[in-house]
Amino acid sequence: MVPRYARPDMVRIWDPENRFRIWFEIEAHATEALSSLGVVPQAAAKALWDWWATKPTIDVAAIDAIEAVTKHDVIAFLTWVAEQVGDEARFMHQGMTSSDVLDTCLAVQLEQASDILLADIDALLAAIKRRAEEHKLTPCIGRSHGIHAEPGTFGLKMAQAYAEFVRARKRLEAARADIATCAISGAVGTFANIDPRVEAYVAEKLGLAIEPVSTQVIPRDRHAMFFATLGVIASSIERLATEIRHLQRTEVLEAEEYFAPGQKGSSAMPHKRNPVLTENLTGLARMVRAAVTPALENVALWHERDISHSSVERYIGPDATITLDFALARLTGVIDKLVVYPARMQKNLDKMGGLVHSQRVLLALTQAGVSREDAYKLVQRNAMKVWESDGALSLLDLLKADADVTRALPPAELEALFDLVYHLKHVETIFARVFDMG
Repeated sequence: MVPRYARPDMVRIWDPENRFRIWFEIEAHATEALSSLGVVPQAAAKALWDWWATKPTIDVAAIDAIEAVTKHDVIAFLTWVAEQVGDEARFMHQGMTSSDVLDTCLAVQLEQASDILLADIDALLAAIKRRAEEHKLTPCIGRSHGIHAEPGTFGLKMAQAYAEFVRARKRLEAARADIATCAISGAVGTFANIDPRVEAYVAEKLGLAIEPVSTQVIPRDRHAMFFATLGVIASSIERLATEIRHLQRTEVLEAEEYFAPGQKGSSAMPHKRNPVLTENLTGLARMVRAAVTPALENVALWHERDISHSSVERYIGPDATITLDFALARLTGVIDKLVVYPARMQKNLDKMGGLVHSQRVLLALTQAGVSREDAYKLVQRNAMKVWESDGALSLLDLLKADADVTRALPPAELEALFDLVYHLKHVETIFARVFDMG
């Protein structure tokens, strides 16, 4: 975790104190369930909860000191709790194994992280929707292969992003549900030394589902899907960030990141206004996706369990969620303050002498009785003259002067084909589809 790219609420989820508090709740709930089954004295569970009610400070340093000797984090924690609670603490962890605590805790942490990420996506969706409505009918050129294609609107660019992040939210909701499982099944997951009802009780108290078969560890296909989902969300962030970076290029300059008073773009060139936030988002997306392959490789553990996954998850759990949280918040800020230049969009639309209307002419010629192959040749031979003139020539003027074209389409009909508004007639339909999604 890099503090520069971290926000406090998400960082707290991965703080050792939060982890130990979740461990305690798992152990205390399990002890409570065991006491109700008559396996341990009721006084044991009461002693744990009575101590917890005092709102004790978790002494992370003391636990770490014990672990330095025991070389086992869960034993170190149990030892420290026993020192605080007293003799009744010996009934903690009856029939349980470390993975019961570690895996169930990780499920809670990933659930907590998901809730923050879902809120982040909601904030981003609200910003995108506002800008989409603002520029619903702001004409701009659509590009394929980076080359002018046909007109669209800036609002449609935003609508596409909105639809993509609606899908992202649904995927994250599903991943959250899939990861939120509890395993209190003991060594190799057979429940030999702990009743399955204990697992059910702990799961209910923590708001988790029961893992159907845990083999001592929760199967890592769940975690792989969770981190893969984060990777896809990161890619969606990068897609929108890359679009903004291209639009901010000097030759395009249809939109740009907000440049604050006093901000500097370059140590050498005072004129620079660089897309640093969206470039940063591209880099952050790479780091989130870097967690995906290790998560996939964690699926294949030896037999009922090993701990080859453990060190990986100690990295990717905090790093991927903290980084994605920061990236979503940063992208929301970029969209919220994005400076849009409609006049420059119109200037770029007009730059290439009307080439953006070539398809309409092609189709009109076919409707007028010209074969598609011949119609394509007629339009292309005039369009290439405009292209090679860098837009100095007008496609409409050249077509009007082409006798082969005007035999099929009189000048007045040609002029009607160069209407920008024609391309925007279904924008409302697209918006209805997108924003009725949620």
